[in-house]
Amino acid sequence: MAKRGGFPGGMMPGNMNNLMKQAQRMQRQMEEQQKELEEKEYTGTSGGGAVSITISGKKQVTAVKLDPEAVDPEDPETLEDLIMTAANEALRQMEEANSASLGKLTGGLSGFGF
Repeated sequence: MAKRGGFPGGMMPGNMNNLMKQAQRMQRQMEEQQKELEEKEYTGTSGGGAVSITISGKKQVTAVKLDPEAVDPEDPETLEDLIMTAANEALRQMEEANSASLGKLTGGLSGFGF
């Protein structure tokens, strides 16, 4: 059987160069987007605003605010729950922003496994 010439997968050199350029451009865009997301802050609240926690895009707590009425020495469990709920809300906001940002960049690449 005769061997056929050409490139594996039927790609032409020009197409491969274009694909590589697109991949490099996307990588730069993703790096820029990641930097922007790391500079943002996300605030979660609970207890009707009695507890507020702010988290940076780098996943670091940058602020905690407690309403003095939320601090009951007789009931620390309630305050603990309020803090946990506020922190989880801030993290959820951050994850949603990250997913939305990534979705914008990879939206047209569903055929490539993204």
